Amino acid sequence: MSKNSSKDAPTALRFTRVNAMLGGAGVLALTSGYWLLAQGSITAAPILLVLGYVVLLPMAIIH
Repeated sequence: MSKNSSKDAPTALRFTRVNAMLGGAGVLALTSGYWLLAQGSITAAPILLVLGYVVLLPMAIIH
């Protein structure tokens, strides 16, 4: 069996425009969430923070 078979070779990570858009949306959601948290929002701020940390930033890394 070849030393460089497709099962053994790591796949290269590609940074695409979609990754950049998801990452930017994640940073925007986090910034907005922390700003709203400082303003005293107890509903919109946690939603934006969870959206940023749990959905958008991991999708920017994985996608």
